[in-house]
Amino acid sequence: MKLESEGTVLRVVGLAELNATNCVTVRDGVRAALREEHRNVELDFAGLMFIDSSGLGALVAIQKTLSGRQGFVRILNPGSSVLQILELTRMHRIFEIVRN
Repeated sequence: MKLESEGTVLRVVGLAELNATNCVTVRDGVRAALREEHRNVELDFAGLMFIDSSGLGALVAIQKTLSGRQGFVRILNPGSSVLQILELTRMHRIFEIVRN
């Protein structure tokens, strides 16, 4: 996982999986990297091949952290299998999803 800061946005790239094995590391890593100027988090899921309920929980936890800042989580480039999970769990209604 790599974190990039661009103004008010903290971008997360380089995740292959978001599951019970790494969800705490991702959640806590994003929270620790948030600076006062960060209002939004973008997660680039172009390389994400798998997400489970623990990974979804981490996304919700990050969203809750940002809601206190009047911010949001945006998911970029999810593959079809990840997008299907987001839609089946109705997470696509919580997060902005951008497909390129």
